[in-house]
Amino acid sequence: MKDTVRPLETRAILRYWLPLEATWLMMAAEGPFLAALIARLAYPKANLAAYGVITSLAWIVESPIMMLLSASNSLVRDGVAYRKFKRFAMTMNAAVTAVMFVLLAPPVFSFVARGVIGLPAEVAGVSGRAMVFLVFWPASIGYRRFYQGILIRRGRPRAVAAGTIIRLSTMAAVGAALGLAGRMEGASVGAAALGAGVFAEAAASRFMARRSVRELKAMPEADCSFGRGLTRSEIARFCFPLSLTSFLALAINPMTTFFLGRSRFPLESLAVLPVISALAFLFRTCGIACQEVSIALLGDRGEQYQALRRFAEKVGFLASAGMALVLFTPLAGAYLEGLSGLSAEMARFALWPARIMVALPFLEALTAFQRGFLVRAHETWPVVKSVAAQILIVVAILWVAVMPLRMIGALAAGTALLAGAGATAAVLALHSRRLRAAGPPSKIAERS
Repeated sequence: MKDTVRPLETRAILRYWLPLEATWLMMAAEGPFLAALIARLAYPKANLAAYGVITSLAWIVESPIMMLLSASNSLVRDGVAYRKFKRFAMTMNAAVTAVMFVLLAPPVFSFVARGVIGLPAEVAGVSGRAMVFLVFWPASIGYRRFYQGILIRRGRPRAVAAGTIIRLSTMAAVGAALGLAGRMEGASVGAAALGAGVFAEAAASRFMARRSVRELKAMPEADCSFGRGLTRSEIARFCFPLSLTSFLALAINPMTTFFLGRSRFPLESLAVLPVISALAFLFRTCGIACQEVSIALLGDRGEQYQALRRFAEKVGFLASAGMALVLFTPLAGAYLEGLSGLSAEMARFALWPARIMVALPFLEALTAFQRGFLVRAHETWPVVKSVAAQILIVVAILWVAVMPLRMIGALAAGTALLAGAGATAAVLALHSRRLRAAGPPSKIAERS
């Protein structure tokens, strides 16, 4: 029977998208704020280095539970599914906390910091003392992502943005108080502020989700057919590829750094890449927010596919246009020299690598939409394949550009990252097209 479902209007999609986009924009301000705070405390060089190390390690430990937001959004459809997936999510949170405790053991941390990373003794000591304040950080993130997914699924994305405001406010207050007290090292101040902010957000998310949780628990057993058929092995099969995806994605930055260190103008390239990446991320947030919107609004048979795809394309186009407006006008100097503090020479060096990456926000929007479609359809292995393709393309282009061609490192990185994003979007689009071509009954309907 022909689908007669009315397509979603743009304003209905915006109602979901705007709070999530605001959340990502606020999160983008978190890192620069804490870095600026640490830079104003004693011994900023060692403490900034230590803070960068411990947050990178915490991100690696946290990577397996980053998927809980999308998974909760997709799987928690009734009371039975809520109880089953909550047990799984809390087990994952306990596991990453155990890993953090093991990492904090002095012999283990010393081996990682001194032996693997090669930190100087001073920086390694500062890192170890600061890492203590992040021991519950991954689990707090997993906890709040679990409940944020429920809030989005139940039509309350504004609560997610409110939680982020609480997070940033707590982080700023704790950071300012500890910094003014002057009794802690800068890296510890940053870590304590970061940990307190995420803990407050987790508590706020649970509080704001209490009504939705009550509604889920009160659902009659007869209305919980999805949850009754959801087994632990199915949850694991759904979540494992998403956890692996997050872990693999983290490998792109260190690989890029490795090649930049062997390129022409290595120091200049390493110096400007964070500035360029921060600008690109600012505009990419527009597309990142499309993933949870797609999962929440797609419909069990994918009936809103076209409406959501058009929305993602428009958002991506406008985001890339905004980035182009900055980089191809005098605003480029205002950002690179004024806001970012680069010298005029370094700003000129950064300009073309940044311009190469102008299409990244558009590709991010397409990727996020397709990823949301596949996650809603419970087809999560293609997401892993897309990141694997991205890594292969990035490494291949960086190797060719840096080794035989001897390109400037920043130009090689911009080209490789753009090509990698294109590969990701192409792989996801291919799998999405195949899934939609399967015809009724669709795989989405079968899994719903």
